Amino acid sequence: MERRASAYAGQVNPTWAIAVVGVIGLLVGLALGVLLSGRPGQRPTAVPVATTPELPEGAADVLNVLASASVVLGPDGSLIKTSPAAHAFGLVRGRELVHADLRAMAVEAASLGLVRERELELPRGPFGRGRLVVFARVAPLGDGLTLVLVEDRTETRRVEEVRRDFVANVSHELKTPIGALSLLAEAVTDAADDPDAVRHFANRMQRESMRLSKLVQEIIDLSRLQVADVLHPPEPVGIDEVVSDAVDRCRLVAGVKGIDVVIGGDSGAVVYGDHALLVTAVRNLVDNAISYSAENTKVGVGLRRAEGIVEIVISDQGLGIAAADQERIFERFYRVDPARSRATGGTGLGLSIVKHVAANHGGEVTLWSLPGQGSTFTLRLPETLQPPAKTPVESDEETDPGPPQDAAPALRGATP
Repeated sequence: MERRASAYAGQVNPTWAIAVVGVIGLLVGLALGVLLSGRPGQRPTAVPVATTPELPEGAADVLNVLASASVVLGPDGSLIKTSPAAHAFGLVRGRELVHADLRAMAVEAASLGLVRERELELPRGPFGRGRLVVFARVAPLGDGLTLVLVEDRTETRRVEEVRRDFVANVSHELKTPIGALSLLAEAVTDAADDPDAVRHFANRMQRESMRLSKLVQEIIDLSRLQVADVLHPPEPVGIDEVVSDAVDRCRLVAGVKGIDVVIGGDSGAVVYGDHALLVTAVRNLVDNAISYSAENTKVGVGLRRAEGIVEIVISDQGLGIAAADQERIFERFYRVDPARSRATGGTGLGLSIVKHVAANHGGEVTLWSLPGQGSTFTLRLPETLQPPAKTPVESDEETDPGPPQDAAPALRGATP
């Protein structure tokens, strides 16, 4: 019996041990497969590690000093590097390139491996109708990176449009009086035997020639004002003499309409600048107030001095200016009412000249107006303590300005 038991144990025990080991090995293999692949029955695969491309050495420093807005995109279109200008222009928001046109250029440049350039008109933001004119240049950098450079050309486009409009407007304005003079000359020739008709057409010719002369002179003045050294060398100019000369030149026109021009306020102010240009600016403001005021009303010219600033305030009791027109009133050739401006002989350059004179003297001109309550233009200039230089006496017209009066009581309802 003992031999049989030992023999049976020698035969059975090894087989049982092998079976147990096999089952344990199978279970361990299945467990490892589940842990590594997550799916029983599949072989485990290696998991790739995502890496973010890096800019070449020194590229970030170069992008930081560029005037253009810069954006570097990764292979998947994600933002790798952005400049502050890119955020200021609204090109990026969060972690994405906002505009579809720029994204399309980036995809095209990356897929073809070529530089792409284009001028685009992009919205300034998600709301409103503001537009941004830019020149975009997109180029591949290698390693899947794409560089987007955006240059703001909004101001350049605006200047080009202003220059184009200026040439067109000058041509139109010159064409009108020149054409009228040509027709009137023909009429005088045909009416040579009629003295009354000749006098009538001759008077019309004189008015058109004066209008043409005024337009040409204002164009010349405006061109001079755009020269940087127009005030070189500046001299101390007495504002009292400037206002007196400007008002004297407008009294004849004011008398025809029965408009009383009154002067009042602080006296003795002196500024650095050009006497003739300042007279032109004040005269344009007074003449504008007279032209757009009803008959038998008043125009006030007030002077104020405060904290080193001289203010020349011209107020009228005219029709006033709507808020929509106030934003463009100082543009060249802009007219609130073109028909009325032509009837009064206006050229549309007077207020633009005032704006440039003020800017060249380190000052500004502002407007307050309400429809039906008149308008008030304020020319603000920096004051100086130097005594005024002597200016030559001009005797274009023999007029009596009368004693200075306080303009405030007559126009109290028209001032802001």
